[in-house]
Amino acid sequence: MAESKNIVDSYLLLEKKINPILEAKFVKLKKVKQIDILFHELHDEAFEKINCLDCANCCKSISPGVSSIDIERLAKFLKIKPSKLVEMYFELDDDDEYVFRTAPCPFLGIDNYCSVYSARPRACREYPHTDRKKMNQILTLTKKNVEICPAVYYIIEKINL
Repeated sequence: MAESKNIVDSYLLLEKKINPILEAKFVKLKKVKQIDILFHELHDEAFEKINCLDCANCCKSISPGVSSIDIERLAKFLKIKPSKLVEMYFELDDDDEYVFRTAPCPFLGIDNYCSVYSARPRACREYPHTDRKKMNQILTLTKKNVEICPAVYYIIEKINL
């Protein structure tokens, strides 16, 4: 009987220690979800008001990282060998990641349309990343993107971060 009382006491002590940790984790998860919901709502609102084709600053000023999958997709779309595509358009950056050799993007037309839109790199597809999950992980990047993207500026101004 004394042994079962010790087990119960040990459990209660452990529960007292764990509950605040679990509660804090739950609160954090709830905040992450709330941040995502807020960003996603404002993302949709921003892009109802802002047309990327009026701006194209991202295509004019950012050289996104390009994966081997992106290179394969672009090469297939352009009907050239991946090695030729790399030779023509890409270079390795300091992180050994392929990036566009020039800015603006060589596939950006004077009308701000992308000539490889259906095959564009993943980073281009996802920019400005304001509709992704776990926005809390990229808030610093998002604040930097305020200088480039009017939609991000709109979102951050609405949130007032």
